[in-house]
Amino acid sequence: MATTGIASLTINEMREFAGFTGAEQRYIRRSLDIGLGRQDAFKLWARDADENAAIRSQYVAYQDLKVLRSAIPEETGFECVEAFIGKLTRVAAFDLAQERIDCFSAFRFLYERLLGPDVRPWLPSGFCAASALPQIKPGRRKMLLQSLSEAAATAPGWSDRPPVFFPEFIDEDAP
Repeated sequence: MATTGIASLTINEMREFAGFTGAEQRYIRRSLDIGLGRQDAFKLWARDADENAAIRSQYVAYQDLKVLRSAIPEETGFECVEAFIGKLTRVAAFDLAQERIDCFSAFRFLYERLLGPDVRPWLPSGFCAASALPQIKPGRRKMLLQSLSEAAATAPGWSDRPPVFFPEFIDEDAP
């Protein structure tokens, strides 16, 4: 029975990922390679000098992920909130400014894999804070903020189940 449940969860996560745009899917896979140290992102993802520079910047921006993973505050207390949300907002703003993540669900999908399931209650605030920064173009800011549903923004509880599907690089030239 447990295997059936895991398979069902995996399929649901795969379906969710399939619903993202091609640019979102590519960025999520690249980000997971960088943020989780799975692959050499320069070899896999850099198609030109601009992407090489973007990957280098992303490696720098993602240096705080390890600190964020170990600093997720309790939902009930206010200790450590400032430091956590500040770092989360900065990293999230970097990702949103790349203009590859177009909605909250793609952002949530990426960040619950980068930081783990305990970050879920903090993702709407981090997303809103990052989306509202002046570094995000006004039209894009509006699109991002409108993608956060009322249900996600006001959820009374969050699953603590870890994600099971972690999309990986796909060689488009492979047979």
